[in-house]
This record gives sequence, structure tokens and C-alpha cells, in this order.
Amino acid sequence: MDTDVISGRDAMAPAAGDGGARGKAGGRKHLSSIANYVLHQCSLTLHRSVDDLVADFESGLKNAALDNYSRRLVEYCSLQALQSLTSPDLGDTLHEGSLGRFTFDMMLAWETPTPSDQQITMESISKEREDRKEPLGANEAVMGDDTSLFYSDMMPLLVNEDPTVGEDAYVWFGSVFPLACDVVNARFTFEALTATTANRLHYPAYDKFLKEMDKSFNFLQSLPTPTGVEFAEDEFILHTEGTAGTQRVVRHIGTGSWPGRLILTNKALYFETSGIISYGPAFMVELSDTGMEQQVKPASTGPFGAPLFDKAIEFESLPEPLLLEFPEMTSSTRRDLWLTMIKEVIFLHRFISAYKIESPIHKWEVHSRIILGVIRLHAAREMLRMSPPPPSSFLIFSLYDDLPKGDFVLEQLANHLKETSTITPFSASYVFKSLSKSDPIALSAEMAKEHDGDSSTHEQPLTSLGNTIDKVRDEAREVTVANAPIEGMKEEGLTDSLLVLVGLVSPISKLGPVIQEIISWDRPQVTGGVLVVTLLTIYNEWVGYALAASLILAVGAMVWAKQRKLGEICSEVIIDKSLDKTTMESIVEAQHSMKKVHEYVKTANIVILRLWSIVLARSPKHTETVIWMLTGLAVALAVVPFKYVLMGLTVCCFAANTRVAKAVSDPRGGRRWREWWESIPAVPVHTVDKGELRTG
Repeated sequence: MDTDVISGRDAMAPAAGDGGARGKAGGRKHLSSIANYVLHQCSLTLHRSVDDLVADFESGLKNAALDNYSRRLVEYCSLQALQSLTSPDLGDTLHEGSLGRFTFDMMLAWETPTPSDQQITMESISKEREDRKEPLGANEAVMGDDTSLFYSDMMPLLVNEDPTVGEDAYVWFGSVFPLACDVVNARFTFEALTATTANRLHYPAYDKFLKEMDKSFNFLQSLPTPTGVEFAEDEFILHTEGTAGTQRVVRHIGTGSWPGRLILTNKALYFETSGIISYGPAFMVELSDTGMEQQVKPASTGPFGAPLFDKAIEFESLPEPLLLEFPEMTSSTRRDLWLTMIKEVIFLHRFISAYKIESPIHKWEVHSRIILGVIRLHAAREMLRMSPPPPSSFLIFSLYDDLPKGDFVLEQLANHLKETSTITPFSASYVFKSLSKSDPIALSAEMAKEHDGDSSTHEQPLTSLGNTIDKVRDEAREVTVANAPIEGMKEEGLTDSLLVLVGLVSPISKLGPVIQEIISWDRPQVTGGVLVVTLLTIYNEWVGYALAASLILAVGAMVWAKQRKLGEICSEVIIDKSLDKTTMESIVEAQHSMKKVHEYVKTANIVILRLWSIVLARSPKHTETVIWMLTGLAVALAVVPFKYVLMGLTVCCFAANTRVAKAVSDPRGGRRWREWWESIPAVPVHTVDKGELRTG
């Protein structure tokens, strides 16, 4: 960061060489060598001198002294050059590599605009490498462009010592030119791309990423439409599988299965059953219909419908069921990719509907952001074949649907879109059009008219949007740390989960003997005191105060634990899973436990059936008795204040265990109640299957 005065900005000096043409260009002293080189390249692109660019920049300044002058100058010149570079032949410049080199240098210049910034950055990178004990070998080779596994887990050993780009520079470039990333999820995209290179982006990887984006775009654009389907003018294929060059996709209907081709667009999902020569008519799932609640979830398939293989997705709320399987040997990576992309399209249309985005410009801008995000995802997966990145890092709506407070980011994104009135060379829709080598997707007359009105204006993303994204990202990290212990528990079996549950509730179970001791009058003074306090609390209607006092006691316990740092001392819960029984004894005990559970279930069924018998008056005598009992209870509750009812119940509970109550109690009363209950006829139950039910 620097503060320069305009009067001293015209001084020129040779730039510090950093190799190649960068070291040969003269420049300004307050700029780093890479910043001077970028200004020189911008002047060549715009066919103007550097002095003219600087003069235009300074003419727009409001103050004689400006913080970050060098960085602002780099930003201004870069934007001017990008306006002339963004044209319908953007795909050709990507394929040649010239745009990748130029934009990478822009990010380097933005990150180190002054010599001091450049020196600090080099020192910090060197220190990080020393900490990781990585040699600064000059003989480190760069893998060629023809290698498909270029950007792999071995990337740190395959790059040279050229300068690298950090996260902030990558995010800045995404905010002004949404090609390599979108400003909304740029930080997550950068993390995914640089996970194996210590969060630094190397030029060979960046260049490979852009070229893979161009390949993916051309491949998706060249795909044929589904059989018997005519795409809308703004419909674009996002992914396809099930063809000869891709992996299989199988649709299950009942016990039958049919392989076919699956195509996902930004509006719908199409499945075509494979025929002998061609594909059958496409089965379409309309994903843009927000009126119908689309529900898609993971599913399992197997022989005869058995849920053995967790590699499928299932659509709910459809007139015709749709169960698609993505067979693969080990993991369910393909299924997870398709599931995330389908949800992204659903979230896209829900976003447009929820925030009432009605302008065609704004709608197509959102669609373009999603399409470019999918293209980035395909490019990253092609580069990182050995360790594919998570799809949500490249897909905006899937990402912020899972992150805490992600809806705040989407709300601010919608507000920012509504403030945009034109398609600029720095909007996602214009970048999408420029990538298309065929005729660009036709836009409505309104969009074309507004685009012609002002195509040079670039609206920076709202500052509040960036702040909200940073807060969401920080909270996401906290949630990840908080859920780390839970991830291990999800892999545990039923036995281990039960052991953990018993161990966690065991402290609460110790309260049972204490309560039993109080109500059994083993210590009359304690029991009498508890009874008096309870009756006074109910009579004076102090229940709210009693609850408040309990909450204050809980707060005091937590404050005491915080001051004593018990959370650091007791960092984990220890559960003893050792058993003092033999294997045979454990099996026998498990059988007895299952038998008890079975008895409980049968008892619950009998109780419900007898209650139904009373309600339906299958036994008029018992129903009449219950009617009179409920009527008397209703009258008592209506006449007697409720606090006296509670006091009476409390006294009865405490008095039931006294010696006097036990002496005067008649055991025949309980027997009569049991006999009356058992005399109630239960409603008969007859179990049938669906076939018998239909024929009946």
C-alpha cells in the first residue's frame, strides 16, 4: 500500500527485471517491475502511450493525494485493456494463451503494484517454502500442456519459480472480469484450485484452467439436442452422460432397468432410452417450474429393488417416478456430481422466483453465471482428476444453500443484479456470448437495445457483498470445526451408537434414585420441605419465578465452568465399550432385549385398539362409563381453579408412598381397574397386501 503525490508520479526509471520482456521495459519508480510491464502491455493493446493512460487516470482523480495510487492505476489500465480484449473471439484468445498470460500478469501487478509490495510478497513466499522445507530448485520442470493430469497432487514439485498469484488478486480479477471465477464464490473456487499448491496459483495451472474451460464450452455447445426436443433460445446443455464416450446411466422402473442418455440443461433434465440404432423419445423433467416443488434426493438400488448400491438419485412429486443410477466401481462421485448440478438448476429458478427477478437482462445474467460456473467445474475436474474438487465450490446456489447465513449473500446478490441496467463487457452474460464461437444466443430486443445504450460502464460489486461473503466464509469454517467430531460418529454402527447414547445419558440417570428417595419419605424432613416449597410455589403462582431461578442456576454453572476452563480440561467424552460378558451371554441378553421390545410393541398396539373400541362405541357399557368419567373431570376442571388441581395431584403423589396410605390402600381397587380394562374388546386387525386390497 502506498500514498503518492501527483506531482511526483511522472518520474520514470527502468523496471527491475524479472525475466524476459518484463525486465526490458522502462517504467515509473513507484511501480514494481510487473506493474510497469502490465502498463506497457496495456498501452500496446490500446495503441496509446503509457503517459496518456496515466493522464486519463489522474484526470478522474478527485484528490491530489490518493491511497493505493499504484494499485488504482493498475486497475484502471487493466480495465481499459480488458474492454478492448473482450470480443466475440474470446475463445480464440483463450486457446492461443495470450489472454491467460496477460490477465495473469494483471493479477500479479495488482498484488504487487509497488517495489516494496513485490519484495514483501517474495519474502513471505520464501519463508513459507522454508517452513515447508521445499527446495527452491531451479531444475523443477513444468509439465507440458498435453499432460491431462497436469494439476495433480504432485503440483508443488512440477512448477517453476515464476511469481504466483494470491487469493485477493484472484478475487479482484473475478470481480472485474468473471471468466476464471465469479466474485460471489471466487474465494471458494481459489481454495479448490490451489488446495495442493499452498494456496498460491501458478501460471501453468491458470493457463491450463482457462484452456480447459474453452474445451468444455465447445464440447457442450456441440452436443446434439435430445430426441424430439427443441431447445429454447436461452437453453444450454450443462452436462451429459450415457453416450458411447461416457459412462453408463440406467433408469429403474420397478424391477426393470433401461440404459440411456442423460442430458442436463439450465432449464430441464432429459433422459433418452437407448435403442438399437438411436435413442428413444426423451423423458423430460421440467426444472424451471417453480410452481411444482421439485424434490431430488440420493437413493439406493439393487437386484429386485433391494437398496444395496448407494449410487442413484430419485425424483419425488413427479407424475411418473424417475430413479436414475450412475454405476461405478467404488465411490458415488458421479451421483454426487449430478445431484449437485441438478439442485443448482432448481435453486437457480427458485432464486429468480423468490427475489422476483423479472427483467430479461437480469434473468440471463443469473443463467450465465450458473453456466460459467458449471464450465469452470468441468475444467477443474479435468485438471484435478486424481483428487476432484467439491462441485459446490464452483456453483453459487448449491454453495450458499449449505453455508450458514448464505441466504444473506443471495439476497445482496439479487439486489445488486437489480441495480444493473445494461450488459457490460465485464458481465457474465457478455463473457458467455464472447466464448461462443457460433452465433451467440439470441437475446430479446430489450436486452440488445439496452446493451447498445452503454457498454463501457463497469459496476463494481457492492462492498457489503464482499463483507457478507467473508463473514459467511468465517462462519462456515467455524461450523466445519464444530462438526468435525460428529463426522466420525456418523460412521459408527448401531452398537457403538447405543453405547455412546447410554454413556451420555448416564449422568441424568443418576437423578432417578435421588427423586425416588425424596418421594419415598426415607428422609421425612427433606421430603416435607420439598412438598411445602412445591405447594407454596403452585399456590402463589411462582412457577415462572421458579423456572427463571432454574435458568439462572444453569447460567451460573456455565459461567463457573468457563472460569475454571473445564472445556479445555475435559476436551472429550470417554465411553467405556468393554464388556464383562462373554459372546454367548451377550447374544442371549440381546435376544431377551428384543423379546422385551416385542412385548412393548404388542402392548402399545393393544392399548390403541382398545381406545379405538371405546371411541367407536363397540362396547356401549365401557363407552358410557368413560363418557361419565370425562364429563365429571371436565366439570371439575371448569369449577375448581387449576392451581388447586395441581396442588391436589402433588399431595397425592407424595402421600401415595406414606405408611398411612399404604396401610389404608385396598389392593382390590387396582385389580378391579385391571379387570375392567381387560374386559374392553379390542378392534380386530387384519393385515393384507396391496393386491388383496384392490381385489377386495
